[in-house]
Amino acid sequence: MRILIANDDGIDAQGINILALQLATKYDILVVAPDRNRSGASNSLTLTRPLQPTKISDNHYRVDGTPTDCVNLALSGVIAGHVDMVVSGINHGANLGDDVIYSGTVAAAMEARHLGRPALAVSLVGSIHFETAAKVILQLIQDSPSLVIAPGVLLNINVPDVPYESLKGIKVTRLGYRHRAQEAISAQHPKGLPSFWIGALSKPYDASPGTDFHAVDEGYVSITPIHTDMTSHEAKKPLEDWVVSLTL
Repeated sequence: MRILIANDDGIDAQGINILALQLATKYDILVVAPDRNRSGASNSLTLTRPLQPTKISDNHYRVDGTPTDCVNLALSGVIAGHVDMVVSGINHGANLGDDVIYSGTVAAAMEARHLGRPALAVSLVGSIHFETAAKVILQLIQDSPSLVIAPGVLLNINVPDVPYESLKGIKVTRLGYRHRAQEAISAQHPKGLPSFWIGALSKPYDASPGTDFHAVDEGYVSITPIHTDMTSHEAKKPLEDWVVSLTL
């Protein structure tokens, strides 16, 4: 099996390189990643200019674009041929709950699923034990032939930042929710221009049992199946009732 590895932290990030080393012990790998940190890029595609993939070693390429660009180019076959599966990560920090809306890591996996490949997005909830997350992913891939999952579904995986031996296990979860994001922060500009940092993420609002937040807090690897259908099915009936009463 040939595995494409992508991320949003950039080609030089520690997480992607540790993941590549781990997966290369068992599989043929191809690494295609942004040339710089593109965290928070979500599903954005570069449509206003051509992209220039650059080969930096036999199986490593950097792209002057977004995480979604990287996966799109690689699965289009324009970089280095066919791949069977996509793993996005290891992200530097969590992608829990609402984070998936903004995450370039999750978006790269989503693009892979959209283009017909099984995909995993993996994040380390911290910045130390990347080897732990890499070992978890290797184990999941080795066992993946026994998994039957609906088309269009990707797996969002968050790994506690602990030694591998300290993991309590794996839990299948749903996305939790955070409080609304914190306000933007004023920044100094050398020319005195109005400048701001985007506000930091807030603490969880819904971290109840069954959520990804709760599983990670308890020391478990969280696996959440997600897809692109953002329809609120619960809201359809009251909306239909309301629409019926309208006159155009």
